[in-house]
Amino acid sequence: MNFDVVVIGELNVDLLLYGKDVAPRFGQVEKLVDDATLAMGGSSAIFAHQAARLGLRVAYIGKLGADAFGAFMRNRLQEARINTSAIVVDSGVKTGLTVHLVRGADRAMLTYPGSIATLSPEEVDVAVLRSARHVHVGSYFLQKGIQRGLPLLFKRVREAGTTTSLDPGWDPEENWNSGLREVLSYTDLFLPNEQELLALARKPTLEEALERFREIPTVVVKRGASGAVACRDGSRISCSPPPVEVVDTTGAGDSFDAGFLFGLLEGYELRKALETGCLCGALSTEKSGGVESQPDLERLRLLLDQQGEGKA
Repeated sequence: MNFDVVVIGELNVDLLLYGKDVAPRFGQVEKLVDDATLAMGGSSAIFAHQAARLGLRVAYIGKLGADAFGAFMRNRLQEARINTSAIVVDSGVKTGLTVHLVRGADRAMLTYPGSIATLSPEEVDVAVLRSARHVHVGSYFLQKGIQRGLPLLFKRVREAGTTTSLDPGWDPEENWNSGLREVLSYTDLFLPNEQELLALARKPTLEEALERFREIPTVVVKRGASGAVACRDGSRISCSPPPVEVVDTTGAGDSFDAGFLFGLLEGYELRKALETGCLCGALSTEKSGGVESQPDLERLRLLLDQQGEGKA
């Protein structure tokens, strides 16, 4: 196969504004912020970047506008050695943008979807999908254009022996439906965070919510600073992230996803794959932006070895 992972995902730039008082005031009041960063955005793109940093062969399927933000995103993906041949460039749309107002460990986000919601099933290069060991979809609720065709795409790639994963992301409309259940019937690995899982299950506790998704082969729930929980074959394990100096949590869950999937594709047993995900997620928070401090394969293996020695 040509690719280890093919990502069907959203593409947008992130503008991160940092400060103790970043909340805007209307009435033409100008306020100053402490720092600003223009970075690769989109959960799926951050996932793809981490997967490539770990040495996986990654291709990306998505849509960009024919504009400066689109060129920025495509260049950043190519710099990470991610194949962009299946990305659609459409002069009729604008590339998406998310403005992050970051105050310590908390943030507010304003997103202009732009091209994110316009990729259609007919624009997906099926030949690229067929060349993959694994297909990953991120930010399901933002990718409205692909939703109607995704169950069939997942069904076909699974029949060809390719595994699938899905990270739903937050539903801005908070309907928590949009055909997701049908897609999940063809999903091998489900990767929500805890808030998303509780909302999807419409249950108040993690235990009850997990029960609603027991038919999925592997469910991994990200719990922020509390680590993550993985469920498979009726068993459950958990891990805690290593202590790091947190600068920016943008995309930490997406780096976690990529680290966990890397572990599975490498043949790691479930616990080691989960620890790999926790490590990638934690390390990604040490610098501003979602990708600047993602570990490469050499650093990851060194730290995993050190963790293993610590348990001996």
